[in-house]
Amino acid sequence: MKETWASKAGLWLAMSWAWTGMALAQEVTVYKSPTCGCCTKWVKHVEASGFTVEARDVPDVNPYKQKLGLPLGLGSCHTAVVDGYLIEGHVPAADIRRLLAEQPEAKGLAVPGMPMGSPGMEGPRKDLYEVLLIDKDGRTSVYVRH
Repeated sequence: MKETWASKAGLWLAMSWAWTGMALAQEVTVYKSPTCGCCTKWVKHVEASGFTVEARDVPDVNPYKQKLGLPLGLGSCHTAVVDGYLIEGHVPAADIRRLLAEQPEAKGLAVPGMPMGSPGMEGPRKDLYEVLLIDKDGRTSVYVRH
């Protein structure tokens, strides 16, 4: 089949529509303390990466962690939800994008604690840390190391 200008243009148009749909900002809902500065910095990091963020200041984030099924020991200072996935702590926006592209059967991602050098925790040093994938049964595996 001979390719014509029209068929190439149609393919390009279809691909650009698909790309535009993927590039549209996805909404992230974040539950955080109103006084936590690193949570606010993480929200800005996620917004700068193209996400739309609804930050909800709450007096206690633990009920949200429990409701979303975060396993014990994986907590951090803020909890988020995007496209049905739990995002716990200082997960880099690029890792969230990868999760959304891959769509694994999982609860979500977590960066336990508050590792220095992670998004929102920038400072004089950068510690190595892991982003964990939480499966539907609450088991974890290393998703990526930073």
